[in-house]
Amino acid sequence: MQKFTLSDATGRWTLVSTILASSMAFIASGALNVALDALQRDLGATGTELLWIVNGYLVFLAALILVGGSLGDHFGRKRIFGGGIILFTTASAACGVSPSIETLVLGRMVQGVGAALMVPGSLALISALFADQVRGKAIGIWSSVSTITTIGGPIIGGFLVDELSWRYVFFINVPVALVALFALWRVPENRDEMASPKLDYLGAALITIGLGSLTYGFVTLGDKIGTEGANLLPSLVASVVGILALIAFVWVEAHSEAPMVDLTLFKSRTFSGANLMTSLLYAGLSVTLLFYPLNLIQVQGYSASTAGLSVIPFSIMITLLSPWAGNLVDRYGPRMPLTVGPFIVAAGFGLFMLPDVTGGPGDFWTSFLPGITVTGIGMGVTIAPLTSTVMGAVSSERSGIASGINNAVTRSSQVLSTAILGAVALGVFTSALTSRTDDITMSSMARDELAESAHELGNATPPEALEADRTDAVQLAIDLAFVDMFRVINLISAALAILSGILAYVLLSPEAEEPSSEAGGEWYHTADCYKRSVTGGLASSD
Repeated sequence: MQKFTLSDATGRWTLVSTILASSMAFIASGALNVALDALQRDLGATGTELLWIVNGYLVFLAALILVGGSLGDHFGRKRIFGGGIILFTTASAACGVSPSIETLVLGRMVQGVGAALMVPGSLALISALFADQVRGKAIGIWSSVSTITTIGGPIIGGFLVDELSWRYVFFINVPVALVALFALWRVPENRDEMASPKLDYLGAALITIGLGSLTYGFVTLGDKIGTEGANLLPSLVASVVGILALIAFVWVEAHSEAPMVDLTLFKSRTFSGANLMTSLLYAGLSVTLLFYPLNLIQVQGYSASTAGLSVIPFSIMITLLSPWAGNLVDRYGPRMPLTVGPFIVAAGFGLFMLPDVTGGPGDFWTSFLPGITVTGIGMGVTIAPLTSTVMGAVSSERSGIASGINNAVTRSSQVLSTAILGAVALGVFTSALTSRTDDITMSSMARDELAESAHELGNATPPEALEADRTDAVQLAIDLAFVDMFRVINLISAALAILSGILAYVLLSPEAEEPSSEAGGEWYHTADCYKRSVTGGLASSD
Protein backbone atom coordinates (compact mmCIF):
# COMPACT_ATOMS: atom_id res chain seq x y z
CA MET A 1 0.00 0.00 0.00
CA GLN A 2 1.30 3.44 -0.95
CA LYS A 3 2.44 5.68 1.90
CA PHE A 4 2.10 9.45 1.87
CA THR A 5 3.84 12.50 3.32
CA LEU A 6 2.56 15.87 4.51
CA SER A 7 3.54 17.39 1.17
CA ASP A 8 1.27 14.98 -0.73
CA ALA A 9 -2.32 16.10 -1.36
CA THR A 10 -3.61 12.75 -0.08
CA GLY A 11 -1.65 13.16 3.15
CA ARG A 12 -3.09 16.62 3.70
CA TRP A 13 -6.64 15.46 3.02
CA THR A 14 -6.15 12.56 5.45
CA LEU A 15 -5.00 14.93 8.16
CA VAL A 16 -7.87 17.37 7.54
CA SER A 17 -10.50 14.63 7.70
CA THR A 18 -9.14 12.93 10.81
CA ILE A 19 -8.60 16.20 12.68
CA LEU A 20 -12.11 17.49 11.93
CA ALA A 21 -13.80 14.21 12.84
CA SER A 22 -11.90 13.94 16.12
CA SER A 23 -12.64 17.57 16.88
CA MET A 24 -16.36 16.88 16.60
CA ALA A 25 -16.16 14.28 19.34
CA PHE A 26 -13.94 16.44 21.58
CA ILE A 27 -16.02 19.61 21.14
CA ALA A 28 -19.32 17.80 21.58
CA SER A 29 -18.23 16.16 24.84
CA GLY A 30 -16.70 19.28 26.36
CA ALA A 31 -19.48 21.61 25.21
CA LEU A 32 -22.30 19.41 26.52
CA ASN A 33 -21.37 19.75 30.20
CA VAL A 34 -21.86 23.52 30.17
CA ALA A 35 -25.09 23.12 28.18
CA LEU A 36 -26.74 20.71 30.63
CA ASP A 37 -28.37 23.44 32.73
CA ALA A 38 -30.00 25.15 29.74
CA LEU A 39 -31.04 21.78 28.34
CA GLN A 40 -32.53 20.77 31.68
CA ARG A 41 -34.57 23.97 31.98
CA ASP A 42 -35.80 23.81 28.39
CA LEU A 43 -36.89 20.16 28.41
CA GLY A 44 -37.75 19.89 32.12
CA ALA A 45 -35.20 17.13 32.72
CA THR A 46 -34.73 15.55 36.11
CA GLY A 47 -31.33 14.77 37.60
CA THR A 48 -31.78 11.14 36.59
CA GLU A 49 -32.48 12.13 33.01
CA LEU A 50 -29.36 14.32 32.95
CA LEU A 51 -27.33 11.27 33.91
CA TRP A 52 -28.91 9.35 31.04
CA ILE A 53 -28.05 12.11 28.57
CA VAL A 54 -24.40 11.73 29.58
CA ASN A 55 -24.34 7.95 29.93
CA GLY A 56 -26.47 7.10 26.90
CA TYR A 57 -23.51 8.24 24.78
CA LEU A 58 -20.80 6.75 26.97
CA VAL A 59 -22.36 3.28 27.28
CA PHE A 60 -22.23 2.61 23.55
CA LEU A 61 -18.89 4.34 23.03
CA ALA A 62 -17.28 2.31 25.82
CA ALA A 63 -18.84 -0.98 24.72
CA LEU A 64 -18.20 -0.66 20.99
CA ILE A 65 -14.98 1.33 20.62
CA LEU A 66 -12.86 -1.83 20.30
CA VAL A 67 -15.36 -3.30 17.85
CA GLY A 68 -15.17 -0.08 15.83
CA GLY A 69 -11.42 -0.48 15.44
CA SER A 70 -11.78 -4.13 14.44
CA LEU A 71 -14.47 -3.32 11.86
CA GLY A 72 -12.10 -0.82 10.26
CA ASP A 73 -9.36 -3.44 10.05
CA HIS A 74 -11.75 -5.94 8.47
CA PHE A 75 -13.97 -3.92 6.13
CA GLY A 76 -11.85 -0.87 5.41
CA ARG A 77 -10.79 1.95 7.69
CA LYS A 78 -12.06 4.67 5.39
CA ARG A 79 -15.47 3.01 5.01
CA ILE A 80 -16.02 2.48 8.74
CA PHE A 81 -14.57 5.89 9.65
CA GLY A 82 -16.83 7.63 7.12
CA GLY A 83 -19.84 5.64 8.30
CA GLY A 84 -19.06 6.68 11.85
CA ILE A 85 -18.93 10.36 10.84
CA ILE A 86 -22.30 10.09 9.07
CA LEU A 87 -23.96 8.25 11.96
CA PHE A 88 -22.48 10.58 14.60
CA THR A 89 -23.56 13.69 12.67
CA THR A 90 -27.04 12.41 11.88
CA ALA A 91 -27.54 11.60 15.55
CA SER A 92 -26.17 15.02 16.51
CA ALA A 93 -28.73 16.73 14.28
CA ALA A 94 -31.47 14.54 15.76
CA CYS A 95 -30.35 15.56 19.27
CA GLY A 96 -30.48 19.20 18.22
CA VAL A 97 -34.13 18.98 17.17
CA SER A 98 -35.22 16.64 19.98
CA PRO A 99 -38.60 17.67 21.40
CA SER A 100 -38.23 15.53 24.53
CA ILE A 101 -35.72 13.94 26.86
CA GLU A 102 -36.57 10.48 25.55
CA THR A 103 -35.68 11.32 21.96
CA LEU A 104 -32.56 13.18 23.10
CA VAL A 105 -31.31 10.16 25.07
CA LEU A 106 -31.98 7.90 22.08
CA GLY A 107 -30.07 10.30 19.86
CA ARG A 108 -27.17 10.31 22.31
CA MET A 109 -27.07 6.50 22.23
CA VAL A 110 -26.85 6.50 18.44
CA GLN A 111 -24.22 9.23 18.67
CA GLY A 112 -22.20 6.91 20.90
CA VAL A 113 -22.35 4.16 18.28
CA GLY A 114 -21.16 6.61 15.64
CA ALA A 115 -18.32 7.78 17.86
CA ALA A 116 -17.24 4.17 18.45
CA LEU A 117 -16.83 3.78 14.68
CA MET A 118 -15.27 7.21 14.18
CA VAL A 119 -12.85 7.72 17.09
CA PRO A 120 -10.56 4.68 16.54
CA GLY A 121 -10.44 5.37 12.81
CA SER A 122 -8.73 8.74 13.02
CA LEU A 123 -5.37 7.54 14.36
CA ALA A 124 -5.71 4.24 12.47
CA LEU A 125 -5.87 6.10 9.15
CA ILE A 126 -2.89 8.29 10.04
CA SER A 127 -0.85 5.26 11.15
CA ALA A 128 -1.75 3.28 8.04
CA LEU A 129 -1.33 5.96 5.37
CA PHE A 130 1.63 8.09 6.44
CA ALA A 131 5.22 7.07 5.77
CA ASP A 132 7.33 6.12 8.79
CA GLN A 133 9.50 9.24 8.68
CA VAL A 134 6.52 11.65 8.92
CA ARG A 135 4.00 9.60 10.90
CA GLY A 136 5.10 11.03 14.25
CA LYS A 137 4.84 14.57 12.92
CA ALA A 138 1.36 13.87 11.53
CA ILE A 139 0.19 12.47 14.87
CA GLY A 140 1.73 15.50 16.58
CA ILE A 141 -0.25 17.88 14.34
CA TRP A 142 -3.42 15.84 14.88
CA SER A 143 -3.02 15.82 18.64
CA SER A 144 -2.02 19.50 18.88
CA VAL A 145 -5.11 20.64 17.00
CA SER A 146 -7.27 18.17 18.91
CA THR A 147 -5.92 19.55 22.19
CA ILE A 148 -6.94 23.05 21.11
CA THR A 149 -10.44 21.88 20.22
CA THR A 150 -10.69 20.01 23.51
CA ILE A 151 -9.81 23.18 25.40
CA GLY A 152 -12.21 25.15 23.21
CA GLY A 153 -15.15 22.75 23.63
CA PRO A 154 -16.53 24.22 26.88
CA ILE A 155 -15.85 27.76 25.65
CA ILE A 156 -17.69 27.17 22.38
CA GLY A 157 -20.52 25.42 24.23
CA GLY A 158 -20.92 28.27 26.69
CA PHE A 159 -21.02 30.86 23.90
CA LEU A 160 -23.60 28.89 21.91
CA VAL A 161 -25.81 28.39 24.97
CA ASP A 162 -25.71 32.06 25.98
CA GLU A 163 -26.06 33.57 22.51
CA LEU A 164 -28.18 31.00 20.67
CA SER A 165 -29.42 27.75 22.24
CA TRP A 166 -28.12 24.51 23.69
CA ARG A 167 -29.32 22.88 20.48
CA TYR A 168 -26.44 24.46 18.54
CA VAL A 169 -24.00 22.40 20.62
CA PHE A 170 -25.24 19.52 18.46
CA PHE A 171 -25.87 21.45 15.23
CA ILE A 172 -22.25 22.66 15.08
CA ASN A 173 -21.21 19.14 14.09
CA VAL A 174 -23.08 19.25 10.77
CA PRO A 175 -20.88 21.70 8.79
CA VAL A 176 -17.72 20.25 10.33
CA ALA A 177 -18.77 16.75 9.26
CA LEU A 178 -19.49 17.84 5.69
CA VAL A 179 -15.96 19.19 5.31
CA ALA A 180 -14.51 16.05 6.96
CA LEU A 181 -16.41 13.81 4.52
CA PHE A 182 -15.35 15.94 1.56
CA ALA A 183 -11.72 15.50 2.62
CA LEU A 184 -12.18 11.79 3.31
CA TRP A 185 -13.51 11.26 -0.23
CA ARG A 186 -9.96 11.95 -1.44
CA VAL A 187 -8.39 9.39 0.90
CA PRO A 188 -7.72 5.83 -0.40
CA GLU A 189 -9.34 2.83 1.23
CA ASN A 190 -7.11 0.58 3.36
CA ARG A 191 -7.53 -2.40 5.64
CA ASP A 192 -5.51 -4.94 7.61
CA GLU A 193 -5.07 -7.92 5.28
CA MET A 194 -3.86 -10.03 8.22
CA ALA A 195 -6.90 -9.33 10.40
CA SER A 196 -8.72 -12.30 11.86
CA PRO A 197 -11.80 -13.27 9.80
CA LYS A 198 -13.92 -13.45 12.96
CA LEU A 199 -15.40 -10.58 14.94
CA ASP A 200 -16.38 -10.77 18.59
CA TYR A 201 -20.08 -9.93 18.27
CA LEU A 202 -21.01 -11.88 21.40
CA GLY A 203 -18.46 -10.00 23.47
CA ALA A 204 -19.74 -6.67 22.14
CA ALA A 205 -23.33 -7.64 22.97
CA LEU A 206 -22.45 -8.78 26.49
CA ILE A 207 -20.48 -5.67 27.44
CA THR A 208 -23.23 -3.43 26.02
CA ILE A 209 -25.88 -5.28 28.03
CA GLY A 210 -23.67 -5.23 31.11
CA LEU A 211 -22.85 -1.53 31.06
CA GLY A 212 -26.38 -0.55 30.01
CA SER A 213 -28.09 -2.66 32.66
CA LEU A 214 -25.80 -1.44 35.43
CA THR A 215 -26.36 2.15 34.34
CA TYR A 216 -30.13 1.68 34.41
CA GLY A 217 -30.02 -0.16 37.71
CA PHE A 218 -27.88 2.32 39.63
CA VAL A 219 -29.37 5.51 38.18
CA THR A 220 -32.97 4.47 38.79
CA LEU A 221 -32.07 3.08 42.21
CA GLY A 222 -30.67 6.44 43.24
CA ASP A 223 -33.85 8.12 42.04
CA LYS A 224 -36.13 5.76 43.97
CA ILE A 225 -34.31 5.42 47.31
CA GLY A 226 -36.04 7.59 49.87
CA THR A 227 -39.26 7.72 47.82
CA GLU A 228 -42.13 6.20 49.77
CA GLY A 229 -43.66 3.16 48.09
CA ALA A 230 -41.06 3.04 45.29
CA ASN A 231 -40.60 -0.34 43.62
CA LEU A 232 -36.88 -1.13 43.81
CA LEU A 233 -37.15 -4.57 42.20
CA PRO A 234 -36.64 -3.51 38.53
CA SER A 235 -33.52 -1.53 39.49
CA LEU A 236 -32.08 -4.42 41.51
CA VAL A 237 -32.83 -6.94 38.76
CA ALA A 238 -31.18 -4.71 36.15
CA SER A 239 -28.09 -4.34 38.35
CA VAL A 240 -27.80 -8.11 38.80
CA VAL A 241 -28.26 -8.67 35.05
CA GLY A 242 -25.52 -6.13 34.40
CA ILE A 243 -23.09 -7.81 36.78
CA LEU A 244 -23.82 -11.26 35.33
CA ALA A 245 -23.39 -9.96 31.76
CA LEU A 246 -19.98 -8.47 32.60
CA ILE A 247 -18.90 -11.73 34.24
CA ALA A 248 -20.06 -13.61 31.13
CA PHE A 249 -18.13 -11.09 28.99
CA VAL A 250 -14.88 -11.91 30.79
CA TRP A 251 -15.54 -15.65 30.35
CA VAL A 252 -16.29 -15.24 26.63
CA GLU A 253 -13.17 -13.14 26.08
CA ALA A 254 -11.05 -15.78 27.82
CA HIS A 255 -12.37 -18.53 25.53
CA SER A 256 -12.92 -16.69 22.23
CA GLU A 257 -10.76 -17.40 19.18
CA ALA A 258 -10.82 -13.69 18.28
CA PRO A 259 -11.55 -11.80 21.52
CA MET A 260 -12.42 -8.13 21.55
CA VAL A 261 -10.26 -7.79 24.68
CA ASP A 262 -7.07 -9.87 24.73
CA LEU A 263 -6.96 -10.89 28.39
CA THR A 264 -3.42 -12.24 28.06
CA LEU A 265 -2.21 -8.63 28.13
CA PHE A 266 -3.29 -8.49 31.76
CA LYS A 267 -0.61 -11.04 32.65
CA SER A 268 1.65 -8.01 32.75
CA ARG A 269 1.53 -6.55 36.25
CA THR A 270 2.40 -3.15 34.81
CA PHE A 271 -0.40 -3.26 32.24
CA SER A 272 -2.96 -4.46 34.80
CA GLY A 273 -1.87 -1.92 37.41
CA ALA A 274 -1.94 0.99 34.96
CA ASN A 275 -5.43 0.10 33.74
CA LEU A 276 -6.75 -0.38 37.26
CA MET A 277 -5.48 2.99 38.41
CA THR A 278 -6.87 4.52 35.19
CA SER A 279 -10.35 3.27 36.02
CA LEU A 280 -10.26 4.66 39.57
CA LEU A 281 -8.77 8.03 38.66
CA TYR A 282 -11.09 8.73 35.76
CA ALA A 283 -14.11 7.51 37.72
CA GLY A 284 -13.68 10.37 40.16
CA LEU A 285 -12.58 12.93 37.58
CA SER A 286 -15.52 12.39 35.24
CA VAL A 287 -18.13 12.84 37.97
CA THR A 288 -16.46 15.91 39.46
CA LEU A 289 -16.26 17.54 36.03
CA LEU A 290 -19.91 16.64 35.40
CA PHE A 291 -21.23 18.46 38.48
CA TYR A 292 -18.66 21.29 38.45
CA PRO A 293 -20.33 23.41 35.71
CA LEU A 294 -23.77 22.68 37.17
CA ASN A 295 -22.54 24.07 40.49
CA LEU A 296 -21.21 27.20 38.80
CA ILE A 297 -24.36 27.82 36.73
CA GLN A 298 -27.21 26.60 38.94
CA VAL A 299 -25.87 27.57 42.37
CA GLN A 300 -23.17 30.20 41.99
CA GLY A 301 -24.86 32.28 39.29
CA TYR A 302 -22.28 31.95 36.49
CA SER A 303 -23.27 32.21 32.84
CA ALA A 304 -22.65 29.20 30.61
CA SER A 305 -19.86 31.13 28.83
CA THR A 306 -18.09 31.91 32.11
CA ALA A 307 -18.46 28.30 33.27
CA GLY A 308 -16.87 27.17 30.01
CA LEU A 309 -13.98 29.60 30.41
CA SER A 310 -13.40 28.40 33.97
CA VAL A 311 -12.13 25.03 32.69
CA ILE A 312 -9.22 26.62 30.80
CA PRO A 313 -6.72 26.41 33.71
CA PHE A 314 -7.34 22.65 33.90
CA SER A 315 -6.56 22.16 30.21
CA ILE A 316 -3.57 24.51 30.22
CA MET A 317 -1.93 22.71 33.14
CA ILE A 318 -2.26 19.36 31.37
CA THR A 319 -0.87 20.73 28.12
CA LEU A 320 2.10 22.44 29.77
CA LEU A 321 3.06 19.67 32.17
CA SER A 322 2.58 16.54 30.05
CA PRO A 323 5.87 16.76 28.09
CA TRP A 324 7.85 17.29 31.31
CA ALA A 325 5.97 14.53 33.13
CA GLY A 326 6.49 12.14 30.24
CA ASN A 327 10.23 12.53 30.50
CA LEU A 328 10.06 11.55 34.17
CA VAL A 329 9.11 8.02 33.14
CA ASP A 330 12.18 7.73 30.94
CA ARG A 331 14.42 8.93 33.78
CA TYR A 332 12.82 7.49 36.91
CA GLY A 333 10.22 4.93 35.82
CA PRO A 334 6.44 5.16 36.12
CA ARG A 335 5.95 4.69 39.88
CA MET A 336 6.92 8.18 41.03
CA PRO A 337 4.76 10.33 38.69
CA LEU A 338 1.84 7.88 38.81
CA THR A 339 1.87 7.96 42.60
CA VAL A 340 2.36 11.70 43.04
CA GLY A 341 -0.01 12.77 40.25
CA PRO A 342 -3.19 11.18 41.65
CA PHE A 343 -2.41 12.55 45.11
CA ILE A 344 -2.24 16.04 43.61
CA VAL A 345 -5.56 15.38 41.84
CA ALA A 346 -7.02 14.33 45.21
CA ALA A 347 -5.81 17.64 46.68
CA GLY A 348 -7.60 19.45 43.86
CA PHE A 349 -10.81 17.60 44.65
CA GLY A 350 -10.33 18.57 48.29
CA LEU A 351 -10.08 22.25 47.29
CA PHE A 352 -13.40 21.91 45.45
CA MET A 353 -14.98 21.04 48.81
CA LEU A 354 -14.11 24.42 50.36
CA PRO A 355 -16.38 26.95 48.53
CA ASP A 356 -19.86 27.52 49.92
CA VAL A 357 -22.48 29.58 48.08
CA THR A 358 -20.16 32.35 46.89
CA GLY A 359 -20.70 35.88 45.61
CA GLY A 360 -20.76 34.75 41.98
CA PRO A 361 -18.13 34.89 39.20
CA GLY A 362 -16.23 37.67 40.96
CA ASP A 363 -15.18 35.20 43.64
CA PHE A 364 -13.92 32.60 41.15
CA TRP A 365 -10.25 33.46 41.76
CA THR A 366 -10.37 32.48 45.43
CA SER A 367 -13.15 29.88 45.38
CA PHE A 368 -12.90 27.59 42.33
CA LEU A 369 -9.66 28.55 40.56
CA PRO A 370 -7.45 26.74 43.13
CA GLY A 371 -9.38 23.48 42.76
CA ILE A 372 -9.55 23.40 38.96
CA THR A 373 -5.88 24.43 38.66
CA VAL A 374 -4.51 21.90 41.14
CA THR A 375 -6.63 19.15 39.56
CA GLY A 376 -5.15 20.10 36.18
CA ILE A 377 -1.62 19.99 37.63
CA GLY A 378 -2.26 16.50 38.99
CA MET A 379 -3.61 15.24 35.68
CA GLY A 380 -0.73 16.92 33.86
CA VAL A 381 1.71 14.92 35.99
CA THR A 382 -0.30 11.72 35.41
CA ILE A 383 -1.67 11.46 31.86
CA ALA A 384 1.49 11.13 29.74
CA PRO A 385 3.24 8.70 32.14
CA LEU A 386 0.07 6.65 32.36
CA THR A 387 -0.27 6.33 28.59
CA SER A 388 3.41 5.55 28.06
CA THR A 389 3.26 2.94 30.83
CA VAL A 390 0.34 1.18 29.16
CA MET A 391 2.01 1.34 25.75
CA GLY A 392 5.37 0.27 27.15
CA ALA A 393 3.95 -2.83 28.81
CA VAL A 394 3.32 -4.57 25.47
CA SER A 395 5.14 -5.18 22.22
CA SER A 396 4.91 -2.67 19.39
CA GLU A 397 2.76 -5.13 17.42
CA ARG A 398 0.15 -5.05 20.19
CA SER A 399 0.31 -1.35 21.00
CA GLY A 400 -2.92 -0.62 19.16
CA ILE A 401 -4.76 -3.28 21.15
CA ALA A 402 -3.27 -2.00 24.42
CA SER A 403 -4.24 1.60 23.64
CA GLY A 404 -7.75 0.52 22.69
CA ILE A 405 -8.19 -1.47 25.89
CA ASN A 406 -6.97 1.45 28.00
CA ASN A 407 -9.41 3.76 26.19
CA ALA A 408 -12.26 1.29 26.73
CA VAL A 409 -11.34 0.94 30.42
CA THR A 410 -11.44 4.73 30.77
CA ARG A 411 -14.83 5.02 29.08
CA SER A 412 -16.27 2.10 31.06
CA SER A 413 -15.15 3.65 34.34
CA GLN A 414 -16.86 6.88 33.30
CA VAL A 415 -20.09 5.01 32.59
CA LEU A 416 -20.13 3.17 35.90
CA SER A 417 -18.98 6.11 38.00
CA THR A 418 -21.58 8.42 36.45
CA ALA A 419 -24.26 5.84 37.18
CA ILE A 420 -23.14 4.92 40.70
CA LEU A 421 -21.95 8.30 41.94
CA GLY A 422 -24.79 10.00 40.08
CA ALA A 423 -27.18 7.87 42.13
CA VAL A 424 -25.27 8.86 45.28
CA ALA A 425 -25.54 12.53 44.26
CA LEU A 426 -29.31 12.29 43.82
CA GLY A 427 -29.72 10.64 47.21
CA VAL A 428 -27.40 13.04 49.04
CA PHE A 429 -29.06 16.11 47.52
CA THR A 430 -32.55 14.93 48.44
CA SER A 431 -31.47 14.11 52.00
CA ALA A 432 -29.59 17.40 52.42
CA LEU A 433 -32.53 19.41 51.11
CA THR A 434 -34.88 17.72 53.56
CA SER A 435 -32.50 18.39 56.43
CA ARG A 436 -31.91 22.03 55.50
CA THR A 437 -35.64 22.80 55.20
CA ASP A 438 -36.72 21.08 58.42
CA ASP A 439 -36.80 24.41 60.31
CA ILE A 440 -38.70 26.30 57.60
CA THR A 441 -42.45 26.44 58.20
CA MET A 442 -44.31 24.92 55.24
CA SER A 443 -47.51 23.04 54.65
CA SER A 444 -47.36 19.33 53.97
CA MET A 445 -48.45 20.04 50.40
CA ALA A 446 -45.56 22.48 49.95
CA ARG A 447 -43.11 19.94 51.36
CA ASP A 448 -44.37 17.29 48.93
CA GLU A 449 -43.97 19.77 46.07
CA LEU A 450 -40.42 20.55 47.18
CA ALA A 451 -39.57 16.85 47.52
CA GLU A 452 -40.79 16.25 43.96
CA SER A 453 -38.72 19.22 42.76
CA ALA A 454 -35.61 17.73 44.39
CA HIS A 455 -35.29 15.33 41.45
CA GLU A 456 -34.16 18.34 39.39
CA LEU A 457 -31.07 18.88 41.58
CA GLY A 458 -29.83 22.48 41.38
CA ASN A 459 -32.79 23.49 39.22
CA ALA A 460 -35.20 22.61 42.03
CA THR A 461 -37.58 25.49 42.81
CA PRO A 462 -39.32 26.60 46.00
CA PRO A 463 -43.06 25.83 46.23
CA GLU A 464 -45.15 28.58 44.63
CA ALA A 465 -47.44 29.16 47.62
CA LEU A 466 -44.67 30.27 50.00
CA GLU A 467 -44.28 33.82 51.24
CA ALA A 468 -41.35 35.83 49.87
CA ASP A 469 -39.07 35.48 52.91
CA ARG A 470 -39.64 31.73 53.08
CA THR A 471 -39.14 31.41 49.35
CA ASP A 472 -35.71 32.99 49.72
CA ALA A 473 -34.91 30.67 52.63
CA VAL A 474 -35.93 27.59 50.64
CA GLN A 475 -33.90 28.75 47.62
CA LEU A 476 -30.85 29.15 49.84
CA ALA A 477 -31.50 25.66 51.24
CA ILE A 478 -31.59 24.27 47.67
CA ASP A 479 -28.27 25.93 46.87
CA LEU A 480 -26.67 24.72 50.08
CA ALA A 481 -27.99 21.18 49.52
CA PHE A 482 -26.29 21.15 46.11
CA VAL A 483 -23.05 22.34 47.73
CA ASP A 484 -23.41 19.53 50.30
CA MET A 485 -23.82 17.03 47.49
CA PHE A 486 -20.87 18.46 45.53
CA ARG A 487 -18.66 18.12 48.61
CA VAL A 488 -19.63 14.47 49.10
CA ILE A 489 -18.94 13.71 45.42
CA ASN A 490 -15.52 15.34 45.65
CA LEU A 491 -14.73 13.48 48.87
CA ILE A 492 -15.44 10.19 47.09
CA SER A 493 -13.48 11.33 44.03
CA ALA A 494 -10.53 12.25 46.24
CA ALA A 495 -10.64 8.81 47.87
CA LEU A 496 -10.62 7.15 44.44
CA ALA A 497 -7.66 9.28 43.34
CA ILE A 498 -5.71 8.44 46.50
CA LEU A 499 -6.44 4.73 46.01
CA SER A 500 -5.25 5.09 42.41
CA GLY A 501 -1.94 6.55 43.62
CA ILE A 502 -1.52 3.83 46.24
CA LEU A 503 -2.07 1.13 43.61
CA ALA A 504 0.55 2.74 41.38
CA TYR A 505 3.06 2.66 44.23
CA VAL A 506 2.29 -0.99 45.02
CA LEU A 507 1.97 -2.43 41.51
CA LEU A 508 4.40 -0.46 39.36
CA SER A 509 8.15 -0.72 39.23
CA PRO A 510 10.14 2.13 40.80
CA GLU A 511 12.44 2.22 37.77
CA ALA A 512 12.01 2.23 34.03
CA GLU A 513 12.23 -1.39 32.98
CA GLU A 514 11.55 -3.82 30.19
CA PRO A 515 8.05 -5.32 30.49
CA SER A 516 7.58 -9.01 31.17
CA SER A 517 8.15 -11.52 28.40
CA GLU A 518 4.58 -12.74 28.84
CA ALA A 519 3.37 -9.39 27.55
CA GLY A 520 5.94 -9.56 24.80
CA GLY A 521 6.72 -5.91 25.25
CA GLU A 522 9.36 -3.33 24.64
CA TRP A 523 9.69 -0.01 26.43
CA TYR A 524 8.38 2.99 24.52
CA HIS A 525 10.13 6.32 24.80
CA THR A 526 7.56 8.68 26.24
CA ALA A 527 8.38 11.49 23.86
CA ASP A 528 6.96 9.36 21.05
CA CYS A 529 3.49 9.22 22.52
CA TYR A 530 2.98 12.02 25.03
CA LYS A 531 1.15 14.17 22.48
CA ARG A 532 -1.31 11.38 21.93
CA SER A 533 -1.71 10.89 25.65
CA VAL A 534 -2.46 14.57 26.27
CA THR A 535 -5.33 14.52 23.82
CA GLY A 536 -6.60 11.12 24.87
CA GLY A 537 -6.59 12.12 28.50
CA LEU A 538 -8.51 15.30 27.88
CA ALA A 539 -11.02 13.51 25.77
CA SER A 540 -11.51 10.91 28.44
CA SER A 541 -12.25 13.48 31.06
CA ASP A 542 -15.13 14.97 29.19
